[in-house]
Amino acid sequence: MKENTTSKERLLKKIRKALLERRDNPYPNLEDLPLYPPATELPEVIFAEQFTAVAGQFVFCEDELQFIEILLNLAEEREWRKIYCWEPALQEIFKKYDYPFFETDKDFDKAEVGFTLCEALIARNGSILVSNANEAGRRLGIYPNVHVVVAYTSQLMMDLKDGFKLIKTKYGHNMPSLISTITGPSRTADIEKTLVLGAHGPKELFVFLLDG
Repeated sequence: MKENTTSKERLLKKIRKALLERRDNPYPNLEDLPLYPPATELPEVIFAEQFTAVAGQFVFCEDELQFIEILLNLAEEREWRKIYCWEPALQEIFKKYDYPFFETDKDFDKAEVGFTLCEALIARNGSILVSNANEAGRRLGIYPNVHVVVAYTSQLMMDLKDGFKLIKTKYGHNMPSLISTITGPSRTADIEKTLVLGAHGPKELFVFLLDG
């Protein structure tokens, strides 16, 4: 007598049978296989290309002095006045060169630019790996119209997995409760399929990469 079962029931029966049968992994070394061809450019070049491709603005600086010089010209050109920075390491640089900034959240609703550090830069997709473990939290990277990230070449990783390894080495068992990536300025195309920058966050995103 022919078995009267639906195709769905037959499929589920096969799945149950497969789950009951223990089998060796046919691809034990799958995770070790490279996902991408070997990089032919330096990570700095790859990151800059990918980051600018998503409307990010990239600046390479040889040292802190060049960083301040470029920042002075940029701030004058853009007429930045309300610049906020809550990262102690960045505050030390600004104070060293007498660069004016707000180190408290006074009049934060008028903030024009927020300066933050990051956990790593991911060259492969031009992304910034961030966490809530720094002093800036999330506000300085979301509220002001301009978000400026300061990073060092030692934080430049090729892939996300390398970035996560860097974070794990840094924090050990005290991992941040929030780890995320930023890829370009905030954007949306939900309204009539028109791309709008600054929809839910900064309209402009800068990365200053310092050698060191």
